Amino acid sequence: MHQDVTAYSILDRSLVRRGSTPAAALRETVRFARQAEELGYHRFWVSEHHSVPGVAGSAPTVLAAAVAAATSRIRVGTGGVMVPNHRPLVVAEQFGVLESLYPGRVDMGLGRSVGFTGGIRRALGHGKDDADRFGDQLTELLGYFTGTQTAHPGVHALPAEGLRPQAFVLAMGAGADIAAEHGLPMVIGAGARMPDAVARYRAGFRPSAWAARPYVVVAVSVAVGASAEEAALLLLPEAWSTARSRVGGAFPPLVPAEEVAGAEMGARERAYLEESLKGQLHGTESEVAVALGSLVATSGADEVLVTMNTYDLDRRLDSYRRLASIFRG
Repeated sequence: MHQDVTAYSILDRSLVRRGSTPAAALRETVRFARQAEELGYHRFWVSEHHSVPGVAGSAPTVLAAAVAAATSRIRVGTGGVMVPNHRPLVVAEQFGVLESLYPGRVDMGLGRSVGFTGGIRRALGHGKDDADRFGDQLTELLGYFTGTQTAHPGVHALPAEGLRPQAFVLAMGAGADIAAEHGLPMVIGAGARMPDAVARYRAGFRPSAWAARPYVVVAVSVAVGASAEEAALLLLPEAWSTARSRVGGAFPPLVPAEEVAGAEMGARERAYLEESLKGQLHGTESEVAVALGSLVATSGADEVLVTMNTYDLDRRLDSYRRLASIFRG
């Protein structure tokens, strides 16, 4: 396994647990970041979701600032800021502030998703077609840092201009080609289409002021337990909420794994649950080490971004501690 060349990082979506509150979920994200730093993880990223009751992370740059303030070494950033939802100038200014306050630790993960429903998109003032302009928005955004943007002559993003937070493209759909064209590191989910997208990205990569060579981060859910059965249980709460969102249109707060395991489900719910669990890695330390070795070999990943969440916070921390023991050797 490429433990010596592959970094391990965490994406936390600030999921709400049943019986708790969004405020508690956000405070827990900050606490989890401190734990991740102690365990030796490379980066800690937070996400952007709007009007999703079970997900508290709606303002990633604000939350990243709190995470950076509470930690001292781990890189901190967004996975990601959805550029079509915002004006590139404002995104540049926010990351300029972050990079000014926490120099050398800030990651600017950028995505092209728009709001989940028509109502959310209208509230944000953007439509589905804004995602098609992601490449142009990215050019404008990066240009505010280099001082070369031409969309708005004479406009400068201060204090961003001249600074270089590390930029990443979250590769959904055409994202791999956009990342290659702009010469940026790419984040991609583990899945059937991942090897082709990575190959296309590497082949099309153009070196830039932001990255001299291709850099691939593969995102995957990983659960490690004392037994494979224990590890599998950890994955159930989030997969169940995902399945429920497919059936009912809303992502509900996480419930205990044992409750999901014992729940009576219709055929449709069970199918969605099984689909949600597909591609997620789980097992003991030795089993997961083999699975991760295979994933890294298949993708040539420079980094693995772990997204696993579960209802029980102590069991979640235990899983991440076991995973750290794998990559620390």
